[in-house]
Amino acid sequence: MARIDHAAAAAAIGMELRPTEVLIFGNSQAGTPLMRAVQTIGIDLPLKALVWQDEGGATWLAYNDPQWLARRHGADAGLDRTLRAMADVLVAVTGEATASSA
Repeated sequence: MARIDHAAAAAAIGMELRPTEVLIFGNSQAGTPLMRAVQTIGIDLPLKALVWQDEGGATWLAYNDPQWLARRHGADAGLDRTLRAMADVLVAVTGEATASSA
């Protein structure tokens, strides 16, 4: 859905930052039931992943687990199937992304 390049934003103001990007992606089919259950989860949706390069040049990828997000916002257990599906997609997508860069 969107990509935020923090390093480019830093360069635009004359500052340096190692490569750092936020990738924003989601699926209304999965996210809407979560927001219907507990609207505050909308602050964490769509899902985001952070990709950055450390001082040694290694590239990292991190994201918040959807099940953790649900607990954070007090969503009930009736959403387990949706949360599991979201987590499975994240694992698959990030696994593919990190495997192709190795």
